[in-house]
Amino acid sequence: MQILWKLGKGFVNDIIKELPEPRPAYTTVSTIVRILEKKGFVSHKAYGNTHEYYPLVTKENYTKDHLKGFLKGYFSNSFAGMVSFFSKEEDLDVSEMEEIMKMLQKEIKAKKESEIKKKTK
Repeated sequence: MQILWKLGKGFVNDIIKELPEPRPAYTTVSTIVRILEKKGFVSHKAYGNTHEYYPLVTKENYTKDHLKGFLKGYFSNSFAGMVSFFSKEEDLDVSEMEEIMKMLQKEIKAKKESEIKKKTK
């Protein structure tokens, strides 16, 4: 998916060219792309026996859905639990923690402003 998002569209050979050495076999990449197509992430345009593949989902939507599943499966839907885990396990330094706090404070402010606007309507 990463390569198709980068390319926008491509044939199996185009995808293979973007992969690091040692590159997998053509049939391996083709199989993976067809699995992604069956799952609804990718589609194709046929040119005879050749298929040009393109993503059906944006990277942002895929990431959002994947992270929701990750959060639910590993952290019981607790964002705080996930942040706590990574802050301990990844040994974040103080500047990284401060940056996270700034981002959260910005989001808190925006959410509060949004709630106030909803109440005044």
